[in-house]
Amino acid sequence: MTNLVPSKMFLTKGVGRHKYQLKSFEEALRKAGVAQLNLVQVSSILPPTCKIISREKGLQELVPGAISFCVMARSDTNEHGRLVASSVGVAIPKDQTKWGYLSEIHGHGMNSQQAGDMAEDLAADMLGTTMGMEIDPDKDWSEKEQAYKSSGLFIKTTNMTQTAKGIDGLWTTTVALAMFIFD
Repeated sequence: MTNLVPSKMFLTKGVGRHKYQLKSFEEALRKAGVAQLNLVQVSSILPPTCKIISREKGLQELVPGAISFCVMARSDTNEHGRLVASSVGVAIPKDQTKWGYLSEIHGHGMNSQQAGDMAEDLAADMLGTTMGMEIDPDKDWSEKEQAYKSSGLFIKTTNMTQTAKGIDGLWTTTVALAMFIFD
């Protein structure tokens, strides 16, 4: 492999629970469908022309034991009732020769809507600033989303979010991942 630019990407998520933190993480990866891979975390660029495919199609293309690149958000807790959230946000430019952005949110005390909105907001902000757009960071995501989309520079934003509450005596782990696939 001389060209390490992924041609496809899919989003997935999972939650795991176990008395050991590592096993809780493993269970979350199993629920996400990627525990059989050697995961390598990368930063936040969605390559130009990278096709976003469904989770089902993406999982079919995975090979057990493969070194697989991903953007991963992970949150853990062993506190009963504590809310944990993991979210990956995606911002896709209209011009497919340009790159997009992915963001990761690892948080506590956020519900799914809050974590997802924050992840989309961050990805959109990173993409927007590369295009010369400066939007007031204190505005609500819904206001910023409209500004980004009405600019004509974005096709869409989306997110993959997993939340869960801690359970007494167990570790709870949430993961959200953007998995890259190479042709």
